[in-house]
Amino acid sequence: MIYLDNAATTKVAPDVVEAMTPIFFATFGNPSSIHKYGREAKHVLEEARKQVAALWNAEPSDVIFTSGGTESDNIAMKGSILYWLNKGKNHLVISRAEHPAVLKTAEYLADAGIHLTLLDVDRFGRVDPDEVKKVLSPRTALVSIMHVNNETGAVNDIDAVARICRDYNVDFHTDATQGFGKIPLDVRSTGVNFAVASAHKLHGPKGIGVLFVARGSGMDPLFHGGHQEQGRRAGTENVALAVGFARAASSALSERDSRMEYFSRCKSTLLAGLLSEFPDMRVNSPESGSPAIVNVSFPHEKFHLDGEALIMNLDLEGLAVSSGSACTSGSVKPSHVLLAAGVDKETAMASLRFSFGKETTMHEIHEAVEITARVVKRLRSSR
Repeated sequence: MIYLDNAATTKVAPDVVEAMTPIFFATFGNPSSIHKYGREAKHVLEEARKQVAALWNAEPSDVIFTSGGTESDNIAMKGSILYWLNKGKNHLVISRAEHPAVLKTAEYLADAGIHLTLLDVDRFGRVDPDEVKKVLSPRTALVSIMHVNNETGAVNDIDAVARICRDYNVDFHTDATQGFGKIPLDVRSTGVNFAVASAHKLHGPKGIGVLFVARGSGMDPLFHGGHQEQGRRAGTENVALAVGFARAASSALSERDSRMEYFSRCKSTLLAGLLSEFPDMRVNSPESGSPAIVNVSFPHEKFHLDGEALIMNLDLEGLAVSSGSACTSGSVKPSHVLLAAGVDKETAMASLRFSFGKETTMHEIHEAVEITARVVKRLRSSR
């Protein structure tokens, strides 16, 4: 099997497993305990926090551990809205191309009475910062625009959005899950209030994420209980997974330039191969986007492909890719990102997302082109 679905999740790196293993047996204490075992666990946890924070140039005290990106988005968005609601602000702004963790949270808040504005995006899923500026008002509490689109790889100009939000005294949240460890983000210079990431997108373990909360940002806690994570996220911390996240983050930071250079070659090679076979193919990923993601569609009026059959036949041929977000690809529905970007429903259904990890080989890229070409031609001829 060739695995090119690393935007959904990555294989845990061996050195990450090696770093976590002793924690389960030797450093098993509760970080909140004051005895020797607790103090050792607390020390290890805080060292892990420093290493993860370094990827964002963040103060370690501004980074809290969560169970993953979805929880981090929920804590940031609901916590911010609750805080500002008590101060007369009840307006939330997001884009139509956000990850389901943001979209569904926004819909929940809208059902609860929050005024929600959905911004349109361009053909790649990017937001125009000027469109953000147009919809802000004194009642706007929070703007949420993702850093890197998880389906197309498009990179939003969050520096510009953050500046606009500061000018209007509005908090800014960005889901940075797909960019973390790949596309640089300095939370201090950018000035975001909230940023989100997850370990399993960069060869770390599943079940742990982080939420950056800039000092002075208003956020009510979503969980109530103990004093963990500075009172922002109650519950005993998972020290072993935090250590695994730290190891993966450190590797991503030290290898970021070389990984991105290699992913760029993977991206250009894959696209060149597919376009040589199918000149009428639509490319949904911008050249300036993340090198780790390539999204393409086969226009319905020319190919007449069944999207589910396409994915299943590629899988049978030994190629694992997706049609979009892993949170929605289990259902046979067109990508909401591509629909928002102006792609018709039938074409959006016949779309593929290829995404690379550090174990991806150039041989696999060439094989993926051959397999995709073979499957598409077979399905096209059988209609």
